[in-house]
Amino acid sequence: MRPLLLKGRTLLPVVQGGMGVGISGARLAGTVAGLGAMGVLSALELRRQYPDLMAQTDPLPIDDHTRARIDAANFEALRREVAKARALSGGRGLLAVNIMKAVSAYDAYVRESLACGVDAIVVGAGLPLDLPDLAREHPHTALIPILSDARGVQLLLRKWEKKGRLPDAIVIEHPRLAGGHLGAARVADLGDTRFDFEQVLPAVREQLRTMGAEGQVALIAAGGMQGPQDVLRMQRLGADAVQMGTAFAVTDECDAHTAFKQVLAGARPEDIVEFVSVAGLPARAVRTPWLDKYLRVLPKLQSVAHPKRRCNMGFDCLAHCGLRDGVADMGQFCIDQQLGHAMEGDLQRGLFFRGAGALPFGDRIRPVSELLRWMVGGALPDAAPTLG
Repeated sequence: MRPLLLKGRTLLPVVQGGMGVGISGARLAGTVAGLGAMGVLSALELRRQYPDLMAQTDPLPIDDHTRARIDAANFEALRREVAKARALSGGRGLLAVNIMKAVSAYDAYVRESLACGVDAIVVGAGLPLDLPDLAREHPHTALIPILSDARGVQLLLRKWEKKGRLPDAIVIEHPRLAGGHLGAARVADLGDTRFDFEQVLPAVREQLRTMGAEGQVALIAAGGMQGPQDVLRMQRLGADAVQMGTAFAVTDECDAHTAFKQVLAGARPEDIVEFVSVAGLPARAVRTPWLDKYLRVLPKLQSVAHPKRRCNMGFDCLAHCGLRDGVADMGQFCIDQQLGHAMEGDLQRGLFFRGAGALPFGDRIRPVSELLRWMVGGALPDAAPTLG
């Protein structure tokens, strides 16, 4: 099993995925980095980790100043979380921040993360063609887009090459297997074979060879990883590492409520459902009471969808929002509220994003150290993660 080489660092070939609205915060990302892997903070709604910042912003009058005040609280939370994660990691591993391209404050989140001095910026939920421009003054920060098919990778590589910068790594996420927002145009496309790792990884490797960039861009396969055999299989196909989200979400160190972890760990295959998010992207989550009711009433919600004068929360967290903008074929709910309830462990009101596959430890919640020991070498819990 080969290590992941990124920006001059030698890392374990298992990357922790970024999970928004307080799921992957400082405790999780710092612990992962401290064990020699890549830990990822999600920038979204980190204020929920801080009672003082929530007291300043919840509730707020719905006016023209609301979004600026919430953004300011989230940027302050991001600064605090990066500092905490750095302290936990002890300078080991690599610390990244994940940002959704679909959020309205995307540019500001990128700049704030760069100002915090993080090691890497990871961008998903959209094609970040502008990321090299935003990070022009930070050549030592790794830039890592998340994509799902070879065509999207080819487009991004061509655009970035013209800007004089290539990605340091690319996460290749399979939409049939991953959790949360998925990289396909429609729910019906999730199983399209063009997303299969067996097609995408060799094709991207060939693109890099054609560009003369072989060895310059690491590939990280994401979706459905369960054990060391998956790491080895992905490396044989051309990946350098694998990324896991749900498996890290159900660890002791995950920053969410214990009930959140129990919902994800206890979900059966028949409990997992795909639908269209309010961001207009296919998504995958556990069918909890809120999601079950929402899917039942969705046709009625779509029939009365109409543009609103302003966001119900005054937040405008998404650049394009099905609920606010009245787009009937997009989701019709407030994603900030529902994901926040999930992070707090509210089974009745939360939206619980989850990957499709079985988890390495079944329904058990275990430490990050045990997950890495298992994934890297199939080692027993009392063994240290090693590369072999």
